[in-house]
Amino acid sequence: MLFRKKHKIRYAENLRLFEQLEKQKSQVDSEKQLIKRSIDPSDDVLNRAKVTEAIYSFLLREARERRASKDTL
Repeated sequence: MLFRKKHKIRYAENLRLFEQLEKQKSQVDSEKQLIKRSIDPSDDVLNRAKVTEAIYSFLLREARERRASKDTL
């Protein structure tokens, strides 16, 4: 009984992690496109892109550490 609850919590958190990963990936892609299209991107845009890419890489590392994959969902 106790292990079922633990499994449900892990499953729900993995779902949430993958949702955040997809959202962050699309945000990183859109910011890269913005930088690519602009002639002279401002420092604010470049810094924001670095922050979002750092968040995305953190989420990827978290998924690897949990050994979570979309196939197991």
